[in-house]
Amino acid sequence: MIRDIRLENVLFLDIETVPLVRDYDMLNEHMRELWDKKVTIPVKNEEGLPEELWERGALYAEFGRIICISAGIFSSLEEPRRFRIKSFAGDYEADILRGFSGLLGKFRPGKELHLCAHNGKDFDFPFMARRIVINDIPLPEVLNVAGKKPWEVHFLDTMELWKFGAYRHYTSLALMAEILGIPNPKDDIDGSQVGKVYYEDRDINRIVRYCEKDVLTVAQILLKLRGESLIPEENVEVIENT
Repeated sequence: MIRDIRLENVLFLDIETVPLVRDYDMLNEHMRELWDKKVTIPVKNEEGLPEELWERGALYAEFGRIICISAGIFSSLEEPRRFRIKSFAGDYEADILRGFSGLLGKFRPGKELHLCAHNGKDFDFPFMARRIVINDIPLPEVLNVAGKKPWEVHFLDTMELWKFGAYRHYTSLALMAEILGIPNPKDDIDGSQVGKVYYEDRDINRIVRYCEKDVLTVAQILLKLRGESLIPEENVEVIENT
């Protein structure tokens, strides 16, 4: 039961990813060959040359990298609740991952930390874990799920919760926000535009703001699913990087 989970033990997450390099031609020969094999089977029935599909490299931890992780947590559970968000972003993925791992390390040992994201089980959580390993960074315990029983894995996924037992059902974060009466987090850009904003516009701050909106929306959705009141906008604090 999601109402049994203590909200102070939940860390809400969203990540933004881009292809490893801006253009397909910038890959070394071996990586081009591996990408070509990867997209031999069309993705979501989209056909095209491997170089034309390169922007989809952002969807795979082997061909993409993280440029932003935003994390949010309740700083006060008294009504009206308060929510705090911190982001790790930039051009150096290893620094982002170390910063995020350091945040996880601040949770006291034995605390039953849960990670919560929208479609997190299929994307955010495994993507982060794989990129942490690729960057030779120790894998945080909460992401080290190999061999664990399902009840030992502390992942919350708002998309999965919305399925209510349905096997195949995909609902976007924007759609859930709309039908649940939560402000739309996609009022500026969406995930398909992150690569362009990063590689062409060089506007990482815009991406960070977008990522932070998604984190707040995930938290609001979980509250809605628990039948509880939403966080007032004025009670959201964004911690600036120093």
